[in-house]
Amino acid sequence: MGLPNWRRSSPTVGRPGGLHSGFVAGECMRVIPAIDLKDGRCVRLRQGDMAAETVYSEDVPSVARRWQEQGADLIHVVDLNGAVDGEPKNLPQIEAVMKSVSVEVQVGGGIRSIETVRTYLQAGVARVVLGTAALTDRGFLAQACREFPRRILLGLDARDGKVAVKGWTTVSETRAIDLLKELAAHELGAVIYTDIARDGMLSGPNLAALREVVESSSLPVIASGGITRVEDLQAVQALGPRVEGAIVGKALYDGKLDYAAAVAAIRNR
Repeated sequence: MGLPNWRRSSPTVGRPGGLHSGFVAGECMRVIPAIDLKDGRCVRLRQGDMAAETVYSEDVPSVARRWQEQGADLIHVVDLNGAVDGEPKNLPQIEAVMKSVSVEVQVGGGIRSIETVRTYLQAGVARVVLGTAALTDRGFLAQACREFPRRILLGLDARDGKVAVKGWTTVSETRAIDLLKELAAHELGAVIYTDIARDGMLSGPNLAALREVVESSSLPVIASGGITRVEDLQAVQALGPRVEGAIVGKALYDGKLDYAAAVAAIRNR
């Protein structure tokens, strides 16, 4: 896959205080809006089920601009088709997001080769998320971390405590906590922990599992899955200074959580 022509002329990564310069424990937790892409549209799934989608917009750039206008300084983009197929499938939409906002963007889904990592990061994406590859191809993970220290995130997606891969279509026998500990020596930027059973269900985060991840991790932790209310964000924040952020999706799109109000509540604690 060649380098696309959407490289940012002035990438935001690497600026003072930028993402891959390193999260400082104790900084205010970030509320990170998610944009999940399927067949070129912004959607949300229930528990990762590709057949259980809700389409929120066919104008993906406008969605990204909305979150920037409401104060987001980081947007989390997932290529759902790519996660299942093993290679990027929504590059035009990710290109459009990159062109439409100036804030930092991190991307996951279908990143299984060093060429794909280079394509995204050299084009201005702040960080990329490796999930399946972190479990199945340690050589690739190690190479990516060496070439792009702290710009690779571990996507730790779990069902009943075990790591799920290939767009959550396969559950391994590896415990999420064990994988996290095994990869501690790599120069990763953070770990994104998603409890699949909570994702898209508006049922609140799995705080017990998140607490175990925070206590076991030497990396900053980003929570994902089930966050619905300001109180959920506050509960995640209360897990300690290692929590870098919380990814929120369905609650924002369904209007159950107001982005600006959520950020204000976190900053005022």
